[in-house]
Amino acid sequence: MNLWGRFAKKSSAQDASDLLTREGDLPAIKLTIFQYVIVAVMAVLIFGLWRLQVVNAESWRALAEANRIRKVPILAPRGQLFDRDGRLLVDNYPSVSCFLVREQGHNLEPDLPLIARGLHMTVDQIHAILKKYRTAPKYQPLPLKQDITPDEQEFIEAHRDEMPELETVDEQRRLYPKDGFAANLIGYVGEVSEEMLNDPRYEYYEPGDVVGKSGVEEAYDALLRGQDGSRDVLVDSHGREVGKLGTERSKPGQNLRLTIDMDIQRAAENALGDREGAIVAMDPHTGEILAMVSRPTFDPNAFAVKIGRDEWNKLITDPDHPLLNKAIQAQSPPGSTFKVIMSVAGLQEGVAQNFKVNCQGGATLYGHFYACDKHHGEVDIEHALPWSCDTFYYMLAARLGIDTVAKYAHALGMGQKTGIDLPDEIAGVMPSTEWAMKQYHRKWYAGETVSVGIGQGAVAATPIQLARALGGIASGGVLKRPHVVFPDELPAEYRSAMRDSFSGSGDATIPINPDNWEIITDGMAETTTSGTAFASHLEGIDFAGKTGTAQVVNHSAGVKSVSSIKSERANAWFVGMAPRRNPDIVVAVFWQHGGWGAGSAHLVAKVIEAYVDKQRRLNNNLVAEKPQPVEVGAVWSQPNDSKGLGGKPIDPRAPKGDPAATAFAGHFFLPPPAKAKNENAKADALATVVH
Repeated sequence: MNLWGRFAKKSSAQDASDLLTREGDLPAIKLTIFQYVIVAVMAVLIFGLWRLQVVNAESWRALAEANRIRKVPILAPRGQLFDRDGRLLVDNYPSVSCFLVREQGHNLEPDLPLIARGLHMTVDQIHAILKKYRTAPKYQPLPLKQDITPDEQEFIEAHRDEMPELETVDEQRRLYPKDGFAANLIGYVGEVSEEMLNDPRYEYYEPGDVVGKSGVEEAYDALLRGQDGSRDVLVDSHGREVGKLGTERSKPGQNLRLTIDMDIQRAAENALGDREGAIVAMDPHTGEILAMVSRPTFDPNAFAVKIGRDEWNKLITDPDHPLLNKAIQAQSPPGSTFKVIMSVAGLQEGVAQNFKVNCQGGATLYGHFYACDKHHGEVDIEHALPWSCDTFYYMLAARLGIDTVAKYAHALGMGQKTGIDLPDEIAGVMPSTEWAMKQYHRKWYAGETVSVGIGQGAVAATPIQLARALGGIASGGVLKRPHVVFPDELPAEYRSAMRDSFSGSGDATIPINPDNWEIITDGMAETTTSGTAFASHLEGIDFAGKTGTAQVVNHSAGVKSVSSIKSERANAWFVGMAPRRNPDIVVAVFWQHGGWGAGSAHLVAKVIEAYVDKQRRLNNNLVAEKPQPVEVGAVWSQPNDSKGLGGKPIDPRAPKGDPAATAFAGHFFLPPPAKAKNENAKADALATVVH
């Protein structure tokens, strides 16, 4: 073999030896890596077992128990509602509902046709419920059907072994007064919606829970709702109940006493009848709402179980809006009721005292003729209010200017919420130069002020605003926050939270010169004796107020207010009170498309008369039974003595020497006229076309 051949052979042998050496080294490395992996896996497994068996032993034991223990909810009854005298308004009645329990691994589909037949439902309805609650936890029972009938209860009991997924729960459902009595004030309840569940206020609620949806039911839901309980039952592997364990009792909701008086509420309901609009009666000394009516209304009992889709669509598409509480949510130009506020502004500014106009059926201002409904002749402030002379207030508004008018109107709560403890109150509108720039990015025109002077144009108010404002004026400028629940009967922290939640103008004091106060209150009293509301005069009762006719077409076409076309008739306002100064009751009526404001005055008179009659009965009874001094509302009865007034009640708030302080055995008898009036002027006023 030559040298090259021996070298090649040696090189091949060396390469083979090196290759074998490298191949023998690789399995050792892999083995080492594999050993480390096994050790790591074992360590993880041991750590996991330690966590399961030692650290989280209690948690897993509880979960294991949950597989055989089912929690059945015990629903808390809502608190009852009473009127101010403790008479029951809203109660509860016992009911049974069916819930669907979704056991892990149990297929419900085969049972659905039988369930649907037994509960008088369709399979599609059950599928819709399952779809609605598809994101709910599996352990949470789903509300299948509410307020089931006795035969449906029997069906569930008869098939309990084969369909353990059906569970019955006892609960209390709302029972409201008949015929929609105080419905818009009380409100209604319903199932919490998905949108509400996304609201932080409802973070503690679960799908299927019942919550207040409007009125008192919504505003005080947290107090009325109570706290649900539960009972624990043992179930077998098929979900069948085999035993009972402990029970966590539910905590009923808190009862609430409302400020409304059932007798005054009934009088207001009867007075408004089937007319569209609202009535609100309030004690201006305290802000307590004595009655609140809105028409058309609805039956809240329809919501107590679950309102049908057709009925719900009918309510929300009704053009007359029965779900709207018109007492706090309907805003309209206040018409001539605004002249009381104008009188305050004019007198307080020192303008109206010696201001006189010659009314010849209107006035020409800024190149435009503004009509008045009558030729009143020479008119001063003492006649302008009871006669409701538009010409006087046109010219007074032009003299004051919009910002001065707005200053006093805002101080009296116009254009802002009152802060009443009911949801969705509307603020209304009070225009000004700043308002025009902010809303429309333009300047305010002087001619617009003229219309505002008679409560037309851009100004808009709600009945509750006008009741508070005019009642506050008659009370010497003391305005109270309206409320429907007695605040001192609420927990302190809840009372504070309510004030924050329902913010508004609240309590306020607007200084009014006593002389100006007398002029205004005497003018409102004359409105019901010889002015625009003389037909609603109440004999023996110091009844005062102001009419308002808010045109919905245009003011110059007076015929429109009595048109046979409903949508063209004016809105009829009246705000009345008794007595004229420091009144114990103020009533505002908004009669939608009612025509002249004098028609609403008649409705207010009915409510005032019912209130006074009740107070007189109470005073007589209390005086007969208790000779000691006793307080009835705002009226004090005294026994006969040489220093008193022969047993006649005295209003301690009336100014000394005020004839309104001597009342009946009535706080409401007419006082003697404060000032002599021109008899010819009175005769002219009686012939005035009232508005």
